[in-house]
Amino acid sequence: MESFTNNFITWMAVIAYMVLILVFVIRGALKTKNMADYAVGSVHFSPVAVGLALAASMTSAATFIINPGFIGLYGISGILSFGIVMPLAIFVSLIVFTKKFRKYGKSIKALTMAQWIGNRYNSKHYALFFALLSLLLISFIVLILVGLTQVLSKALDLPVLPVLIGIGVFVFGYMMFGGANSMVYTNAIQALLMLVVAIILLGSGYEHFSQGVKGFIQKLEAIDPHLSQWTNPTSFLFRDYFEIVFCQAVIGIAIVCQPHIITKSLLLKSEKEVNQYLLVGILVEMLFFLVVIAGLYARLAFPQLTINHESIPMDGLISAYVVQEFPVYVSLILVLGMISAGLSTLEGLIQSLSATITADLIKPVLGTRFFEKENTGREVITNRLVICTLAAVSMGLSYQQLVAPDVSVAIFAQNGVYAYFAAAFIPVLFGMFLDKVPLVAPAAASVTALAVHFGIYYGRIGGYMQEPVNNPGVAATFALLSSLALGFFIYLLGRYWKVSRPALKEQELSA
Repeated sequence: MESFTNNFITWMAVIAYMVLILVFVIRGALKTKNMADYAVGSVHFSPVAVGLALAASMTSAATFIINPGFIGLYGISGILSFGIVMPLAIFVSLIVFTKKFRKYGKSIKALTMAQWIGNRYNSKHYALFFALLSLLLISFIVLILVGLTQVLSKALDLPVLPVLIGIGVFVFGYMMFGGANSMVYTNAIQALLMLVVAIILLGSGYEHFSQGVKGFIQKLEAIDPHLSQWTNPTSFLFRDYFEIVFCQAVIGIAIVCQPHIITKSLLLKSEKEVNQYLLVGILVEMLFFLVVIAGLYARLAFPQLTINHESIPMDGLISAYVVQEFPVYVSLILVLGMISAGLSTLEGLIQSLSATITADLIKPVLGTRFFEKENTGREVITNRLVICTLAAVSMGLSYQQLVAPDVSVAIFAQNGVYAYFAAAFIPVLFGMFLDKVPLVAPAAASVTALAVHFGIYYGRIGGYMQEPVNNPGVAATFALLSSLALGFFIYLLGRYWKVSRPALKEQELSA
C-alpha cells in the first residue's frame, strides 16, 4: 500500500511538472513566427534569467546524474577532475570568449554556431561542414536521455523502454514549438529547482562528517584505499595529474565552444547585460559542479555497489541513492531537480542542433527557392520534421546504451562532444582574436582535430589508450593541441608570405 501511495504521489508530481513546462512552451510558441525567433528569441530576456539558463544548460544530467557515478566508483580523484579543475577552466574560458563571440555574432547576425563560423570566414562550405559536424552532438542528447530514464524508471518503478519513449515524445514534442522564447524561462525555473536539489544533495552526507573530514576519509579508505587518494591508478579517467589536471583544463577551456553554451549570449539585447549574465551564470554553476561530491555519499550507502543483491550500474548509482536514502517527499524534489538538470541541457541541444540542421544543412541543399520569404512557414515546418528525426535516432541509440553500456554512457557522449568542440575551438578562437585569418588555417585545424581525436582513441595510440575502455579526454587534448599548433603555424606562414612577397617583388624589379 505504501509503495502504491509513493508511486501515485510521484506520478502526480511529474504530471504537474509537465503541465508547468507546457504552460511556458505554449506562451513561447505564440511568439515564435520564424526560425530567427526559434533560434534566438523575439522577446527581451532578463540577464538573470539568461544567466540561470546558461547555468542550467551547462550543468546537465551529466553533472547531476552521470558524473557522481564516476566519483562513487573512483573517489576523490574524480572530484578534483570534474568538480574543481574543469569548472575553473570553463569559467575562465566563458569570461574570455563570451563578449567577443557576442560582438561578432551580433554584427554578422548569426543564429547558429555554423553560421557564425561560415560568416566569419566568408565560406558557405565551412558552414556546411560544421552543420554536418554538429550531428556529433546527438551523442550528448543520448547521455541525457539515458540519465533521465535511469532516474524516472527507478522513481516510477517502471521498465526503461516505456520511460525512455515517454521522455522522448514529451521533450522533443514540446521543443517543436517553443524554441528560445520558452526555453529561457523553463531553463530559469529548472535552474532554481536544481539549486534546491544541489543544496539537499550536498548536505545529505553531513552524518559522515561526525568525526570530521579525517573520519570521512577513513570511511572511504575502509571500502577502497584508492577512493581517498588524489589520483586513482585503477581507473581509466583519473590515473595521474596529466589526466586529472592538464587534460581537464584543456577540455574545460574548449568545452565552451558548444552551440547550446556559447550562443546563449546572443539572447541578450544589450552589451550592458553581459556582466550580470556572466556573474549569475558562474555563481550558480559553481554550486552545481560541486554536486558530484554526492557520489561519495552514494558509495558509502552502497559500499559494494549493490542493492538487494543486484549490482548497481554506474549511471544508476545516484538514482538508487536518492530513491533509497530519502523520504518520499524529499526524493520527489530531488527527482524533479535531476529531471530539470537533464531537460535544461536537452532543450538547448534540441533547439541549437535542429536550428543548425535546418538553417545550415537543409536550407543550403534545397536552396532559397524552397524557403521563399513569403513561405517562411516552410522553414519552421522543416525544423519540426528535423526534431522528429532527431527524436527517433536519439531514442534508438539511448536504448542501446541502456541495455549494453560501455561502462557508462558518458564515454559514448564524450567521444562525440569532445570531437565536436575540438574541431570548433580553433575557428572560434582565431575568429575572435585574430584578424585576416586565411580560411585554410582554421579549416586545416578542424580536420586535424577530428583525425587526431578519433585516430588516437580508436587506433589505441599511446600508453593511455591501452585499457578496455579509454579516456576520450586524453584523445581530445592531443587533438586540440595538434590543431592549435597547425592552425597557428599556417596563420603565421600566411602572414609571413604576405609581408615577404612584396619585398621579393621589389628586389626582382630593382635587379
